[in-house]
Amino acid sequence: MNKLTKFDPFEEMRALQRQFFGDNWGGSLADVANIAPATDVYTHDDKEMVVEAHLPNFEEKDVDVNIDNGALVISAEKREKEEDKKKKYVVRESTSSFYKRILLPEHADDDKVDAHLENGVLTVTVPFKELPKPKKINIKKKR
Repeated sequence: MNKLTKFDPFEEMRALQRQFFGDNWGGSLADVANIAPATDVYTHDDKEMVVEAHLPNFEEKDVDVNIDNGALVISAEKREKEEDKKKKYVVRESTSSFYKRILLPEHADDDKVDAHLENGVLTVTVPFKELPKPKKINIKKKR
């Protein structure tokens, strides 16, 4: 009995990736979520912008929040170093990092930005300056 196999033009490329980078390279969407933490950006009552960056395992000392050229910049880096003479390796290091740049609206009040980290979630609140009210122009009759 003849057995037909469906041709997959990308299978050879995936096999090469597995050979060079291991089985998890280019994995599922769940693997990508572990690499790139979720970031939510929304407005609250049109009075402020809120950014929530999910940064599990990061502490306050690992996180930097800056305003740079009209953008909110969030960066985090955590380095861990372990030395164990009994194992085959002498030093084992790992690094986790995060970087996000979010353009702020023109009416953002960057002097009053507030940030706090709680339970692995960094919350940055950017209040908006009050926009000037439209000025009513009275229409007069021509003399």
